[in-house]
Amino acid sequence: MELLELRLSNVRNVEAAEIAFRSGASEFIGANGAGKTSVLEAVYMLSHGRSFRSTKRESLIRFGQPSLEVFAEVKRAGRIHRLGLSRQRGDWTARLDGAEVGALSDLLREIAVVCFEPGSHALISGPSDERRHFMDWALFHVEPGFTEVARRYRRAVKQRNALLRGTASNEELDVWDVELARAATVLDEWRSAYLFELTEVSRTLSAAFLPELGTMKLSYERGWNSDVGLSDALRQRRERDRERGHTTVGPHRGDWRIAFDAAPEREHLSRGQEKLTALICLLAQAQLFFNQIGEWPILCLDDLASELDAEHQRRVLRWLDEVEAQVLITGTAALPALDLTHRQRTMFHVEQGAVTTLL
Repeated sequence: MELLELRLSNVRNVEAAEIAFRSGASEFIGANGAGKTSVLEAVYMLSHGRSFRSTKRESLIRFGQPSLEVFAEVKRAGRIHRLGLSRQRGDWTARLDGAEVGALSDLLREIAVVCFEPGSHALISGPSDERRHFMDWALFHVEPGFTEVARRYRRAVKQRNALLRGTASNEELDVWDVELARAATVLDEWRSAYLFELTEVSRTLSAAFLPELGTMKLSYERGWNSDVGLSDALRQRRERDRERGHTTVGPHRGDWRIAFDAAPEREHLSRGQEKLTALICLLAQAQLFFNQIGEWPILCLDDLASELDAEHQRRVLRWLDEVEAQVLITGTAALPALDLTHRQRTMFHVEQGAVTTLL
C-alpha cells in the first residue's frame, strides 16, 4: 500500500498543501506548531475517520473556516484509488474514485494507516475503548463481515438499554438478549483470535526493543465472566442493569492487558516503557496486517525523536529499514542518514502550514 499524492485544505493550521510522495520514507521537518502533525492527521483521517489527537472533529477545521477537505491517491493491490473526505456543518462527505459513497466505511476500507504519536501511550495506560478500537480497526480490514456484525451488536445494545430504562417485561428483554448474544459471540471469537496472533508478533518485537523486561504477554478480556455464556451473564445482571439503565456485560466492555516477566502490572512500567510498549503493539499490528493481507499499511511516526531516546530510535529505524512499508515521519530535525540506509528518503520542510520539498 502506498500513498502517492495528498492534498489538504483547512486542516488545523494548514490552509492548503499539495504533497507528492515517493516510496520509502518521507520526513516532514519544521518547528513546533508548523503544521507537521496536521499532515499526518489528514492521512490518519482517511483510514480512521477521526484524528488521533482529539475526538472533537470540528477542532480539525482551521479556525475561522467552515469546512476542511482531504484528497489522496493511494495505490493498493496494484490499483490506484482516489479518496476524498470533507467535513462541513457537522457532516462528513466521502468520495471514492470520483463517486460519493453512502457509508464512510466504504472509504476507510481502501487505506490502512498505523500511527505512533505522543498520545499513543494511552493504548497501554488509557481507557479500554482505546484498546477495543485497536482490535476492531484491524478486524474491520481482515473480516469481511465485521461492519455488519458490529452494527447488529450496537443496535442490540441500544435497544436493550432503552428497554432497561423503561418498563419492559423480561420476555421483551429476552428477545434482544438473544440478538445481542449472537452478534457478541462472533465479535468475541474474532477479537480473541486476533489478539492470539498479535501476541506472537509482539513478542518478537518486544525482544528487540525491550529485552530487559522479559517475555511479553497479552491477555484478552471478553467483557463478562468467562465461566458463563453471555446469555446467562445477561440474565444474571438483568436487575442490576435495570437499576443502572444500561447493559453492563458484553464485548462493549471488553479489553486486553499487557504484562512482562519483569513488569506483571502496567503500573510497573515507566512512562518511557509505556511508550515503547505502545510502539511495539502498533508495529506488531502493522506486521500482522502484512501477514494477513499481503501488503503493509502506511506507517506514521509523529515527533519520533522527542518520544524515544537515541538508542531506541536507532532500533526502530533499523527495523523500519528492513520492511517494505511506506513511512511518514515528523520531527524538528532530520534523522541521521545512517539510520535509513536501504530506503529511498524524501524530505519536506513545513513552515506556517506551508509544505515544500527539500530533497
